[in-house]
Amino acid sequence: MRGCGARLVWLLVLSLAWLGPALGGEEEEDGEVVVEEEEKEEGELLSDELEEEDGVLVLHERNFARALSEHRLLLVEFYAPWCGHCQRLAPAFAQAAAALRNESSLARLGKVDATAQAALAAEFGITSYPTLKLFRDGNRTRPLAYTGRAAGIVRWMRRRAGPSATLLQDAAAAAAFIGSQDSVVVGFFKDLGGEAAQAFYEVAGEMVDVPFGVAEAAELFQAYGLSADTVCLFKKFDEGRTDFPVDPARGLDTAELTQLLRVHSLELVMEFTNETSDQIFSAKIPHHMLLFLNKSSPAQLTLRDAFRVAAGTFRGKVLFVVVDVTGYGADVLPFFGLTPADAPTLRLVKMENNRKYRMDQDTFSDTAIRTFVQAVLDGKVKPHLMSAEPPEDWDTRPVKVLVGKTFEQVAFDETKNVFVKFYAPWCSHCQAMAAAWEELGERYKDHEDIVIAELDAMANELENITIKGFPTLQYFPAGPGRKVYKSARDVETFSKFLENGGTLPEEPPNAEETSPGLCGRCTYLQGTP
Repeated sequence: MRGCGARLVWLLVLSLAWLGPALGGEEEEDGEVVVEEEEKEEGELLSDELEEEDGVLVLHERNFARALSEHRLLLVEFYAPWCGHCQRLAPAFAQAAAALRNESSLARLGKVDATAQAALAAEFGITSYPTLKLFRDGNRTRPLAYTGRAAGIVRWMRRRAGPSATLLQDAAAAAAFIGSQDSVVVGFFKDLGGEAAQAFYEVAGEMVDVPFGVAEAAELFQAYGLSADTVCLFKKFDEGRTDFPVDPARGLDTAELTQLLRVHSLELVMEFTNETSDQIFSAKIPHHMLLFLNKSSPAQLTLRDAFRVAAGTFRGKVLFVVVDVTGYGADVLPFFGLTPADAPTLRLVKMENNRKYRMDQDTFSDTAIRTFVQAVLDGKVKPHLMSAEPPEDWDTRPVKVLVGKTFEQVAFDETKNVFVKFYAPWCSHCQAMAAAWEELGERYKDHEDIVIAELDAMANELENITIKGFPTLQYFPAGPGRKVYKSARDVETFSKFLENGGTLPEEPPNAEETSPGLCGRCTYLQGTP
């Protein structure tokens, strides 16, 4: 599930996506879960009784085994009480628990405070919050991770509890199923008990947004022109049908089939709307090419034709998306430093690190677009880096205000020891430490060789530094090198770090001083709360 404080700029659909540093969520900075002594003592008094809060089982070390033995399917949220994403997930998680109970489902939902239950957190490798894991038939050795949206929990659990695909027994049933939705998947297998069919069922259990059917009747193979095991994607757009034959030697690779279905279930060119935003993000296509235009302009609308022609060359590698700058896509513009007046314009985003590439276009021809996209994929185009303008008094304040265009001259000054806070204006953790950072600046404002600085990482981008969570504190000592600070966020600990040359003396860990975590880095799909 994704990081704290980041609301998805593709608006409310993705505000519940929790997809994170992926999907990671809020992370302990040192990768360890902190256990407070009081919580540990209280834990010793817990029994193995199963209690509930809002229909969700409250689990801990004493009752976890009992919960697994009594519930065939148990989806457990490992959370931290301070985690913003966990707090926002709680109502949807409770609603999902209630829905499943009302259906008399075999599936139940539970939760574990991972900051208090250290043994469970360690056993299941919990380092970010919230983390959701499904336990089946009492087995605790190989839980299955849930990384989808909160809104998809009930459908995902239904698929896990019952048949993940509908058996189509005759031509009439198959035709009705295929016509029931804009896109459906049907697996044609001569042996529904074989390995390929079982792999298909596994994929169907994960892809809850698309209906899955299976067929083994000879008349259905004949009706759809098939002679061997094949997975067919039927859709009411683009080419209408895409077949994925099962390789007799290799069988059916679940990861490969999942990605193929995700890619081909999208339209060749997606329009960014409330209905499509989740599809756009969950397809996990590594590059997105965006055409920003004003749909109220007939001249700009014609640009979609060449954009679509170019898209066919890169299917599966680059997702082509049209964004209306005066409609639903208006909230995306600040991420690119754009305004509606900049339309029409094109940007390519590398999803792995949010690097943006600007096409300097005199023409929007399909040839020009293809040439540009291929050049980016070949590494021949430098990313376009945003930078705010520096405030007039940026270097006279106790905390120096850096921007993209001034960062290197300050941080890489080999005569200074520079301590930089990379923050996001909306980040709750950043807001919580703001006063301490200002006090630190005041304390060291008269030191010639120490600079305390900050950079708004939402408005400024750097070529060789990628920020993955907020706040990120980095120390640039006089001379070469760089260190990432991972400890408590208070003035005294900061000072010890600086006075000790960018390291902290070895001390016993103090739970009260341990940093509460990070807010997740935005993608271009995400924005400010």
